[in-house]
Amino acid sequence: MADVANARTSRDGSEPSTAELVQRATEQISRLVRDELALARAELTRKGKHAGIGIGLFGGGGALAFYGLGALVVTAVLLLDLVLPAWAAALLIAVGLFLLAGILALVGKQQVSRAVPPVPAATVRSLRADVDTVAAAVKDRGRS
Repeated sequence: MADVANARTSRDGSEPSTAELVQRATEQISRLVRDELALARAELTRKGKHAGIGIGLFGGGGALAFYGLGALVVTAVLLLDLVLPAWAAALLIAVGLFLLAGILALVGKQQVSRAVPPVPAATVRSLRADVDTVAAAVKDRGRS
């Protein structure tokens, strides 16, 4: 964008023609769009890679926690079996687990509804800066 702001004269020393200015602007806008798309692609690729690794680790931890929870459920049933019949102990634990699952599902639904789609923040800032630079250059060009 520095080319637009700093290029005041054409090759022969006079003011550049409208055709030259349009050609320069077209080339620079095309290059700017390609660069911004490459920046967005790189940023989203990096974020996606980290998210994939995190999701994989989270899934592995969840699987181990699932097995641990199963062992705790069996332990609770066996503990209650000391004071209640086995079927009553298992039923009591099952009802408690279903209540806990319902509460967790409601809280999870609330959190998902608050989620915001991922936005390439650095690219958006860069694009805004580019637009501001072009706007300033056009304003300065109009005053000359």
